[in-house]
Amino acid sequence: MESSSAAPQGSSRREATRQKLYEAAVTLIAEQGFSATTVDEIAERAGVAKGTVYYNFASKSVLFEELLRHGVGLLTASLREAAERTAREGRGRVDALDAMIRAGLVFIDRYPAFTQLYVAELWRTNRAWQSTLLVVRQEAVAVVEGVLRDGVESGEFSEEIDIPLTAAALVGMVLVAALDWKSFQPERSLDDVHAALSRLLQGRVSGRP
Repeated sequence: MESSSAAPQGSSRREATRQKLYEAAVTLIAEQGFSATTVDEIAERAGVAKGTVYYNFASKSVLFEELLRHGVGLLTASLREAAERTAREGRGRVDALDAMIRAGLVFIDRYPAFTQLYVAELWRTNRAWQSTLLVVRQEAVAVVEGVLRDGVESGEFSEEIDIPLTAAALVGMVLVAALDWKSFQPERSLDDVHAALSRLLQGRVSGRP
């Protein structure tokens, strides 16, 4: 009985340690770049021994790859939850997309350093984790694709919509608008940014006047 109860506690402690390492790594890499960031710095920022980093991750590259999986996984879960919530409430797909836009903004507001890092990595094609990045990106975009596809089937959206491209454009719109907000218009509130993107969505995707 003791060993079975200790296992979840040990797992919880390890997850807490990994979370600290994720947070330390994303902050440092956003500040000074991947190549310039050392494992020693990550360990120091996380408040753990260097050996703890290697106990949890085989290398700095593996840590970064897992960081991408973790961060984009959180974003994907936020988008999915927003879509499912609007469906439970009996609202339409435009409302689902609007809720997903807000969920994306909330995520970016909470994790601005990760978002900056993620967007920067999307432009690089020579990284060891490029295949992982493409997979996790598609997982996030696929949630939006699903809502668009349902909307086309229900007649809410035009059949002429290019679903993959439109989904990617919506995700990209949120990422770029939020980074501009954080970098150049920090005085704006999340509600202001959401309202602007919501108006764009209502006019362009739904076809409403």
